[in-house]
Amino acid sequence: MINSIYNNFLGAAPNWYKNTIISFLIANPIIFTVLEVMGLPAGFILGWIILTQFIFTLAMALKCYPLQPGGLIAIECVLMGLTDTGQIYYEVDANLKVILLLVFMVAGIYFMKDFLLFIFTKLLINIRNKRALSLLFVFAAAFLSAFLDALTVMAVLIAVAVGFYQVYKSVAEKEDSFSEDSDDFTTFKSFLRNLLMHGAVGTALGGVSTTVGEPQNLLIASAADWTFVEFFIKMLPISFPVFIAGLLTCYLIERFSLFSFGTQLPDHIRQVLYDFDQKESLERSQSQNMKIITQAVVAIILVISLAFGLAAVGLIGLMVIVLLTAFNGVIEEHELGKAFEEALPFTALLVVFFAVVAVIHDQHLFTPIITYVLSLKLDVQIPMFFMVNGILSMISDNVFVATIYISEVKAALDSGAIDREQFDLLAIAINSGTNLPSVATPNGQAAFLFLLTSSAAPLLGLSYLRMVLMALPYTIVLTVVGVLSVIFFL
Repeated sequence: MINSIYNNFLGAAPNWYKNTIISFLIANPIIFTVLEVMGLPAGFILGWIILTQFIFTLAMALKCYPLQPGGLIAIECVLMGLTDTGQIYYEVDANLKVILLLVFMVAGIYFMKDFLLFIFTKLLINIRNKRALSLLFVFAAAFLSAFLDALTVMAVLIAVAVGFYQVYKSVAEKEDSFSEDSDDFTTFKSFLRNLLMHGAVGTALGGVSTTVGEPQNLLIASAADWTFVEFFIKMLPISFPVFIAGLLTCYLIERFSLFSFGTQLPDHIRQVLYDFDQKESLERSQSQNMKIITQAVVAIILVISLAFGLAAVGLIGLMVIVLLTAFNGVIEEHELGKAFEEALPFTALLVVFFAVVAVIHDQHLFTPIITYVLSLKLDVQIPMFFMVNGILSMISDNVFVATIYISEVKAALDSGAIDREQFDLLAIAINSGTNLPSVATPNGQAAFLFLLTSSAAPLLGLSYLRMVLMALPYTIVLTVVGVLSVIFFL
């Protein structure tokens, strides 16, 4: 019976991984008890250990989806009293907009995939220069993220990459030429990884500049009472130099094939995609053409709605689902269900992450750092805020870090400890720090974590470590240019 329980536990995950998770679950209460007996701050120390354990489950996402092991650790945290369900609910409630976005907007993008595949296929087969195509992906992702949410843009890129993958695989299988280990297919997967990572970084470049780019931007804008235009202007001294530096980095790593970039699309596969596009164009009926036109019209409505903030992003996503399904004839329940398969596991994982965030909050893991930085002189304080926010965002979550820091700075403003000018400078530093260096790890930004746990990651071999390594040149450049911009332009 014990063997059966062990075999069922985490299913097909490797035994070493199962043993590691079991050791975490056994060790945590023992460590907590020993620390309490020794008179040490047990919750604070164990909180950092648990944060490390949760990051480990994210890093091993291709071995086992992080929801189950991360969820077990979160449940144990509640049982040990490191946090409670009330605090977890508070964190979930505070991030309800992000959850609604995941549930409805990602599903809405699913019903737009024909239009997206049509557009990006044209780009892929007509732009043969890989450097130009990569720059286009970075620019497009940045531009869209400035008006849409980064998660929405990431959902688009994932849908496109999976679409390309499935097109080539289906054609190759019909020709009996498909092999997972063939050089062409391995190169094609590397090519798609390149484009996805360029696009993911692009979401950070554009997401830093406006109130709707990232979830924490809205929180910071609300605390600072900045409008959309005011936020954009205040961030421009940081966002513009970083954007230019990001494009230059993209060009250089493609030009010199650094950090696994520079992979060219094999001519054979380009021909397959070209033939597929030609065949689809010839065989496409009037009804199918109208579906693509409908999706294009709804895409315009989506951009306008998000740009003008007509409603919460998730509610706009629900509108997209209603419009696309109604006018494209998708009326059966099981057809609707497919659209939610991609986002709901990640939504559940995000709620588990909020449980870990609740532990960070209740055990005051970041409080000593915040207190120290606020005690520094102003000229040192601003770049330090950028760096500390960046480092903490790399290891936890940029939304939570921004929430904690802007709350502390707002409290300092309200108490008269700092003036309005200093508050504005610190708010800019917090926004820049949580958006830019956080590209270092998949857990730093929700868009990166979404990519890591999406269906595209296992198909293309996009692991946690590979994402960290591929993002490394961007991490270095965005951090250095960001902190220099904070020092010289603020």
